[in-house]
Amino acid sequence: MSAAGWLELAHDDPFGVHNLPYCAFGQERLRGTGVRIGDRILNLAAAEERGLVDAGGAFLGQGTLNRFMSAGRPAWARVRERLTELLSAGRHRDAVEPLLLPIAQVRLGLPFEVADYVDFYSSQEHATNLGRLFRPGGEPLLPNWKHLPVGYHGRAGTVVVSGTYIPRPHGQRKAPDEAAPTFGPSQRLDIEAEVGFVVGAPSDGPVAVDDFRAHVFGAVLVNDWSARDLQAWEYQPLGPFLGKSFRTSISPWVVPLDALDAARAAGPAQEPEVLPYLRAAEHHGYDIDLEVRWNGTVVSRPPFAGLYWTPAQQLAHMTVNGAWARTGDLYASGTVSGPDPDQTGSFIERTWNGARPVRLDDGTTRAFLLDGDTVTITGTAPGPDGVRVGFGEVTGTITKPE
Repeated sequence: MSAAGWLELAHDDPFGVHNLPYCAFGQERLRGTGVRIGDRILNLAAAEERGLVDAGGAFLGQGTLNRFMSAGRPAWARVRERLTELLSAGRHRDAVEPLLLPIAQVRLGLPFEVADYVDFYSSQEHATNLGRLFRPGGEPLLPNWKHLPVGYHGRAGTVVVSGTYIPRPHGQRKAPDEAAPTFGPSQRLDIEAEVGFVVGAPSDGPVAVDDFRAHVFGAVLVNDWSARDLQAWEYQPLGPFLGKSFRTSISPWVVPLDALDAARAAGPAQEPEVLPYLRAAEHHGYDIDLEVRWNGTVVSRPPFAGLYWTPAQQLAHMTVNGAWARTGDLYASGTVSGPDPDQTGSFIERTWNGARPVRLDDGTTRAFLLDGDTVTITGTAPGPDGVRVGFGEVTGTITKPE
């Protein structure tokens, strides 16, 4: 089947029929969910109302994808097959074309209502870099790191869609040479380039590692903004709190797992051998290439393929204690970093805690984020027949503290 379909897209368009990521959008008084094809969005409620798609009413009157995501994998597969047909077979053009909206004419919103948010710490290179920065002379990885996917429970209410401004957070800070903490805006504001996974079908208890695809609907790009000075003072002994919870940005497009079949990959060898509940019979890693731009300058290209803990293992660990997974749960990979400085997914690593500032294309240098700085993270993955699957971008601009 042609990747272009009747829309006459280029064969290598990252948003052809091989992708079809979902979104939520608004246009004047119209608010609903859609699927992207090229540079347009198919209004799914209108398609269902006209009988072109049967999703059990999941798109009618819905401003988010939660109802559709809760329907489970058989419904996702059936609708995806139908959408592929509608956007490929020329006989459907007259019925479908009037329902396509130019992306430039709509406002993209948060694609799903976030139920819970968990962030992991699953890149060995990232964890090693931070260990060397914070515990010089000691073992960079803590004893538990290769036995379980380390993570923390974040704040669902401050997850925002790409393009939302990021206010510089306030909090307590205490430098090592200061006698007492002070309060004020963060001076060491950072990013974390990540990939997030969205739970669709809920569970009533633990999710086995090989049941990952039965529960996870799709993936998004994530920027877990981080105030390093707030984090350094507060995290002892319970971990991240205000240094993380002020904002987390996600891309507006949810790429279905089925669109990533060609990107599935084996993760790195895990030594020592993990406990049985983390062992998988299938490959659940993904080959995804990220790119980080700081005020338009490419400063890093983190490779997701090397992530030590896979998203399937993360979900299994997240629920193994009996916690259930809910529709709309978002869990992120943690910072994605490779072995080289220009593959790091955070600026604390890229600048080695500010000691090695980066030079931007405008001639200025940066160690951490300044007011007015814009960070954009993009991502693509291998698709069928040599094409790429696009994730779009997650972008945010830092605003002055209030």
